[in-house]
Amino acid sequence: MNSNAQKAAHVTTRRLLDMKQNGEKISVLTAYDYTMARILDRAGVDVILVGDSASNVFSGHNTTLPITIEEMIYHAKAVVRGVQAETSRAMVVIDMPFMSYQLSGEEALRNAGKIMKEHECDAVKLEGGRVIAETIKRITDVGIPVMGHLGLMPQSIYKYGSYKVRAREEREAEQLLEDARIVEEAGAFAVVLEKIPTDLAAEVTSSLTIPTIGIGAGVECDGQVLVINDILGLNREFHPRFVRRYADLNTIIENAARQYVQDVRERSFPSSEESY
Repeated sequence: MNSNAQKAAHVTTRRLLDMKQNGEKISVLTAYDYTMARILDRAGVDVILVGDSASNVFSGHNTTLPITIEEMIYHAKAVVRGVQAETSRAMVVIDMPFMSYQLSGEEALRNAGKIMKEHECDAVKLEGGRVIAETIKRITDVGIPVMGHLGLMPQSIYKYGSYKVRAREEREAEQLLEDARIVEEAGAFAVVLEKIPTDLAAEVTSSLTIPTIGIGAGVECDGQVLVINDILGLNREFHPRFVRRYADLNTIIENAARQYVQDVRERSFPSSEESY
């Protein structure tokens, strides 16, 4: 463990519920590797999500659909080791990838168990409402915590046909609110609300006892989640309205690499001090 790291109480599902009840906002960021997980845990992030967004930002696919459960487990193992190497405070939640839980409750339970058994993560995340309520219940009944996900659901992107804001129409908004209640009743300990109107997100948040985690859903959610590559400015092509960039690492890294190339070509690297 990092000698500079201070041991802190590990964030649990109970802790997240307490944070909602106490009005404390929950911070969530994605991570896909050991080094980034160490940094985020050290920074005090409450929940690290090993997102299937790794399919986009790590592997270069256009959607989250291609990533496999084996690939998700690979990333999860690295993230858990990173958290354990630091304060071990952050909760680690793993996205269950497309078609790892939709076919049947039995297969969903088997895959959720596989994810939990192969590393020491804290929970899994599933997309969907009433359609997967029984699956959520089946998984939680055996002791595996589940985080839900409603609103824009990236694994259903071909069904939607776009990444536009969901639930603007009254009928869809009412259905989302009901789905949120159903997901809570099924046993989920929290639910992500992605790209829905702020007023609807506020209504969902006030109607649930479990925390809501927003992404493009306004400030009234109990917490917020973003993709780490987005807040660090690593992707120049992606500029969604809901992302705040806290750094421009794309430019910093490119400039550092350019300087390295120049130093090598000019024989200024390595210097005598950098040689044996």
